[in-house]
Amino acid sequence: MFRDLKYLIAYLVPISAYIAVLCQGWWSFLVVVLAFAIIPLVEQFSKGKTRNLSEREEAEKAASPLFDWLLYLNLPLLFGIMWLYLSAMTGGGLQLYEMVGMTLSLGITISSLGINVAHELGHRQTFHETLMAKIMLTSALYTHFNIEHNRGHHRWVATDQDPSSARPGEALYLFWLRSVWGTYVNAWRLENERLRQAGRAVFSLRNEMIWFQLAHLAYLTLVWWQFGWRGVGFAVAVAVLGFLLLESVNYIEHYGLRRKRLASGFYETVTPRHSWNSDHELGRIFLYELTRHSDHHYKATRKYQVLRHFDESPQLPHGYPASMLLAFVPPLWFRVMDGKVKGMEG
Repeated sequence: MFRDLKYLIAYLVPISAYIAVLCQGWWSFLVVVLAFAIIPLVEQFSKGKTRNLSEREEAEKAASPLFDWLLYLNLPLLFGIMWLYLSAMTGGGLQLYEMVGMTLSLGITISSLGINVAHELGHRQTFHETLMAKIMLTSALYTHFNIEHNRGHHRWVATDQDPSSARPGEALYLFWLRSVWGTYVNAWRLENERLRQAGRAVFSLRNEMIWFQLAHLAYLTLVWWQFGWRGVGFAVAVAVLGFLLLESVNYIEHYGLRRKRLASGFYETVTPRHSWNSDHELGRIFLYELTRHSDHHYKATRKYQVLRHFDESPQLPHGYPASMLLAFVPPLWFRVMDGKVKGMEG
């Protein structure tokens, strides 16, 4: 039980965000420093752990409500931070560097709390958990992710039909354009197909995509009512930063990996070889085990605390945060990763 409390370390992200907003000054960059300096540095000097749980341990952890509540508490923390951020940004008296620092810090927080946690909850089967996922995704103006990720990405991962699977030689910034647009269009298509197959009208209130647009409008209207147009601008800015960081994670998770098309015309089954992984424990904790991505694609409903390591899954040369930094400089990323991609093809 005591070892399970290691996931409390993930709360350093919202705690750092609160400190960034309340203390201001150079503290405004605290989440940036934590995510892209402290974590990568620690991971450079630590080895990844490959141990998997025994069947008994897995059953106990999967049934424990502790791990669920660790996720649930992120929802009030997220919107509490957003309220303080918008109050500070529209209250006046801030220096430009403080505004930049807080905005970057909140963008990372939205990506971590508002999208990554929502991603985990969005795969659950209960109404309250999927509802929480959609509420959290609203902070990133990315609620369509819940449809496209579950019904699109998991089906077409590691193929050219998936906008979230980066192609060999594709730079991160071009991938952003293709993935952001493609996931939004695909979400509409998938929802429209669902309604047509059910014999229902596409343009109706049964269309979840319409509800998502209304939710975004309601969220921004509430922000406008409390903080004015400046508040709306800042809310949109941190949302964009949040979903671009999400797409950066998507980029490194499947870069260059492709499933073979069989003689039947279908793609081969998804295997552990179709996701890049990282076993660095600190990054695993901060991202609620997202870095054990192969097992997530093997069984999407498997809870984060019981995800497994596979020896055959390809490993990134660094943890997720450091790999994202590498991806921000495409020539360096290609130099490091393209050889690994060719090795996976062999």
